[in-house]
Amino acid sequence: MNLLAIADNFIDAETMHRGLEGLKDLGVNIEVRNWYHEDQEALQRDNLLIEQNGPEAVELSENLMKDMDKFDIVIVQFAPVSKKLIDKAKNLKIIGVLRGGIENIDKKYAEEKGIKVLNTPGRNARAVAEFSMGMILSETRNIARSHYALKNDQWRKDFPNSSYIPELNGKTVGIIGFGHIGQLVAGYLKAFGSNILAYDPFYNGSFEGVEITDLERLLKNSDIITIHSRLTEETHNLIDEKEFSLMKENAVLVNTARSGLVNQKALVKALKENKIFGAAIDVFDDEPIPEDDEILKLDNITITPHIAGSTKDAFSNSPKMMANILKDIIK
Repeated sequence: MNLLAIADNFIDAETMHRGLEGLKDLGVNIEVRNWYHEDQEALQRDNLLIEQNGPEAVELSENLMKDMDKFDIVIVQFAPVSKKLIDKAKNLKIIGVLRGGIENIDKKYAEEKGIKVLNTPGRNARAVAEFSMGMILSETRNIARSHYALKNDQWRKDFPNSSYIPELNGKTVGIIGFGHIGQLVAGYLKAFGSNILAYDPFYNGSFEGVEITDLERLLKNSDIITIHSRLTEETHNLIDEKEFSLMKENAVLVNTARSGLVNQKALVKALKENKIFGAAIDVFDDEPIPEDDEILKLDNITITPHIAGSTKDAFSNSPKMMANILKDIIK
């Protein structure tokens, strides 16, 4: 059985080899090829194109797709698996994706060809959950703003939310999307003493200390709202002008998931008009953010360059997690 793994700037060839090497004991021959980008920013640009437009938006080189008919398994992280690649891989049985989302795979076409598509659920869940807590604290406690001021010779103690700088203890935090990441965030918030509401139409369980509710009630009652949903046709612009109008004036919105979950224009409008106190955002419609984007001019927002899930642990553990999934299937 032959396996092709396509490495990239975040999971390099050595990490890929090391993570998958346990499969050799089951008779799997492993070949690693590199989807080269000049830097991580260039890779992120391609990744955004693929997420927004599908796997056909970026084409792999012929060198990456040579001899595809000899592989039974293809493992990728960000590299696109398009119809063209699938057609070349005539013996392909499994496509493994080293992350939770599979936007870079033509899943429907793969399944029509009898190819199983596997993801790696939760591979960076802890990274994103921890980062989300950092964003909540940074925005509500003005950590990034005060740091920037001090670096620019300003002893600043006056902020857009100076009239209402909260502690997390006793405050209500709404979690939109209650999968692995949302549940980790809930656990952290419980340690802070927060009251927690959660909305997720696909969640049917119970979680101690968390009240599962509808979206409208969550929006109306939450001091802080943090988003951890998947981006689908149904969740696109899940937070729009109507939703902002339901929020408290002192509310803070945090999005470390996908930009399309929040209407960015509506967000900017809500912040400019002080409909909500603030926001902390890691994902944007255009990445990198254009120099003339209004979001850069706002003082009541904390922004970071799409780095919530980017930890060494998350990347290095992904091939190991996929190897364990594949071992069960191969056996």
